[in-house]
Amino acid sequence: MEEMKTKKLYDIDAYDTEFEGTVLLCDEVISVDTEGTQKVCYEVVLDKTLFFPEEGGQTPDKGTLGGAEVIDVQIKGDVIKHYVETAFSIGDSVVGKIDWKHRFFNMQQHSGEHLFSGLAYRKYGLRNVGFHLSNQIVTMDFDKALSENELKEMEWEINEAIVANVEIKTGYPTKEELSKLEYRSKIEIDGDVRIVEIPGYDICACCAPHVHRTGEIGIFKIQNVQNYKGGMRISFLCGFRALEEYRKKASIISELSGSLSTNQDNLLEYVNKLKTQVQTLKTQLSNTKQTLMESKIAEIPADQKDVIFFEKDIDVPVMRSVVNKLVEQHEGICGVFVGSDEDGYNYIIGSKTVDCREVATKLREELNARGGGKSQMIQGSVEVAKDVIITTLQI
Repeated sequence: MEEMKTKKLYDIDAYDTEFEGTVLLCDEVISVDTEGTQKVCYEVVLDKTLFFPEEGGQTPDKGTLGGAEVIDVQIKGDVIKHYVETAFSIGDSVVGKIDWKHRFFNMQQHSGEHLFSGLAYRKYGLRNVGFHLSNQIVTMDFDKALSENELKEMEWEINEAIVANVEIKTGYPTKEELSKLEYRSKIEIDGDVRIVEIPGYDICACCAPHVHRTGEIGIFKIQNVQNYKGGMRISFLCGFRALEEYRKKASIISELSGSLSTNQDNLLEYVNKLKTQVQTLKTQLSNTKQTLMESKIAEIPADQKDVIFFEKDIDVPVMRSVVNKLVEQHEGICGVFVGSDEDGYNYIIGSKTVDCREVATKLREELNARGGGKSQMIQGSVEVAKDVIITTLQI
């Protein structure tokens, strides 16, 4: 295996989609999918390949090999391994076909990342400390954070660079050339180092396929920014994947504006107005429930011990208020359970004469309840019927 070496055709032409290779190795292996299911597949090594493996933070190419779907591509040293569900014989000549849409979408994202990371380094000294490109998400991690305005300026400049249609150059400098070159991701590597250069924006070591010119990136759009390990994590999309995301969000906005009978320009204002109205109604409902519960409390004999209410729907502040009032007026256990026999109950229990922690222990041990608290009040949840709770509390 050490003597084997796979020729990387994607280094020669990232736009080529079909090739013919010779099988050097085909071993049966057991693969495990994301759900933990095991299945037999075959690890195939060719003399050359167009399939880019999982490397440099990027998921592998998709496509077929000899008509069989390629389910994974990995690299170890100079050997690229293809995983398929069909066996081949050593010496077989097989045709490989790349899923061009998947490849090109990845190229757009990766080239967009280089533009942003290179400009962020030149303008602000930010270092890219992480990159992840999958079918679901594209993220970049940086060692420092930028302000909202700085990010907006960066996004605009990146799109200006895209419009400028700058050539993206790739190649393998000699060791002497490399020693004099200032580039990102400079690490000690045995063998040749591939350099990707976007003149005026970035020079970086990178193994992945890229578009020929920045114009092919299409558009660069930041989706989300969050604090991450003392710096920031940026989620972004480029090109056709950005278009797909825009279409999805535009469809959601269109449906929302139609459902709410307002135009899209006024949608945010209208939603905020609805939120205010909903909060007002919630407050009014809570006050009404509070008044109702106080009426129930007034009907309880003053000398009654151990008072427990079972209610279908009151919020936590009302529950706590009710328990506080009961504790002031009654000895023993005072509590409120909210929910149903089918869905379980949330509870708050209080007392001035009983250590509530002992009640919590009893509920945990006998009913598998969750929760805890202090001697005068406990809070938690339990998934048993009302009658079982009453029997356990002995009230």
